[in-house]
Amino acid sequence: MDDASAAGEGIERGRTVAVVGTGTMGQGIAQVALVAGHPVRLYDSAPGRAAEAVAAIGARLDRLVEKGRLAAADREDAAGRLHAAGDLAELADAALVIEAIVEDLEVKRRLFADLEKTVADDALLATNTSSLSVTAIAGGLRLPGRFVGLHFFNPAPLLPLVEVVRGFATDETAATRAYETVLGWGKTPVRCADTPGFIVNRIARPFYAEAFRVYEERGADPATIDAALRECGGFRMGPFELTDLIGQDVNEAVTRSVWESFFMDPKFTPSLAQRRLVESGRLGRKSGHGWFPYAEGAERPEPHTAPPAKAPERITVRGDLGPAAELVGLFEGAGIAVRRKRGHGFIELPGGLKLCLVDGESSFEYHGDEIAYFDLALDYAAATRIVLSVWESTAPDAVAEAVGLFQAIGKQVSVIGDVPGMIVGRTVAMLVDLAADAVDRGVATAEDIDTAMRLGVNYPAGPLEWAEKLGYQRVCALLGQLHERYPTGRYAPAAGMVRRSWVEEAEEDR
Repeated sequence: MDDASAAGEGIERGRTVAVVGTGTMGQGIAQVALVAGHPVRLYDSAPGRAAEAVAAIGARLDRLVEKGRLAAADREDAAGRLHAAGDLAELADAALVIEAIVEDLEVKRRLFADLEKTVADDALLATNTSSLSVTAIAGGLRLPGRFVGLHFFNPAPLLPLVEVVRGFATDETAATRAYETVLGWGKTPVRCADTPGFIVNRIARPFYAEAFRVYEERGADPATIDAALRECGGFRMGPFELTDLIGQDVNEAVTRSVWESFFMDPKFTPSLAQRRLVESGRLGRKSGHGWFPYAEGAERPEPHTAPPAKAPERITVRGDLGPAAELVGLFEGAGIAVRRKRGHGFIELPGGLKLCLVDGESSFEYHGDEIAYFDLALDYAAATRIVLSVWESTAPDAVAEAVGLFQAIGKQVSVIGDVPGMIVGRTVAMLVDLAADAVDRGVATAEDIDTAMRLGVNYPAGPLEWAEKLGYQRVCALLGQLHERYPTGRYAPAAGMVRRSWVEEAEEDR
């Protein structure tokens, strides 16, 4: 590597960046490098595609000028630095080559073998793969140390996150130079070891999988589950609508790839319901039907929302409600008298129903008491929906009283089946578990993981940030309860989760 690399600096603006592959992602990456000031060369093995991509990027730059986001002079300067290459040999002077071609390991390996014969030994080689092993792609190279993963998110010009993936043989100087380069392009890079799914696609699996599991258990319908995660959990989109947008075939393929790469670890088990959706050709928006219909005039299902009910005049709060403690002030602000007594953390209604924060148990297990659970929220004041889980034999009057209590503080209420862990609770617990395990295995730092999940998939908080708010003891206990009820290993807390829980408890006892 050259002196700039050793010093941890990015590639100089005057050096050429080459992009191989001119699909949506390739064009987006080329635009990012171009706007950052580099000469850019585009290459595609299909004749004429590179020239078409140059024209398409020029048109996008024109739109940026029209919107006032790019000066006309800068647009002309950029256009003068963008060229189509008719042959790989024209990439010989590139300081960085980024590949964005088909997700096929052998095709990528052949490409990089050819590139290695073309570019100088100090040039960085990078793959934008989202699902293949960076180490495996570089496996046949003469100089695998200069090979990195640069996983941009689509659309690359708009989304800030870039996962900088260090393969098993990647030199630290190469990884640092790649990191500094994309940082200089105005992106937010995060460092990551070469693991299936990297950061985002590895840790995000429970967001989809737990929702699909609740659906498969007939705990709630897709529209209600989506509403719970959006309006109670604070996520921007629900998993059913999001996978319809991504494409069921694409999302299921990533899930299956991660699962297989982890040797069928039960924590990553794909959904049979989603597999059937793919097999039926219901791929989401692009096919006109997925979990929801998208044909012209089709009506989207609405979440199940309880009808208006009378709120109780007074309630008893026994013990500490933990993450749900802010509810007490909301109840009092709504004119409901709150009596505080000792206890194990629950709300007692005048009719005798006990409302407990989700903990991984089920209502039917309490034969002597009437128990209902309410789901986790990141911010109960901001949440617009509260989800209740009740046993089928719970008295309707008791359920109505609970519904009325939350309606009194301005919340819509959805009542779902008696599902252990409910919806938001089990989803967040699994996200935390995978995030903590990734830190312990050296995949990425806690800070980079939280950054990646906020920016890459728009989570309202990073999983580990959420864990600090909830407490690892609570998350670990919820997972433990789920593991008792589903003894497959899927919900068994990772060793690091157990350790964090013990440390937290020990610190409290000091």
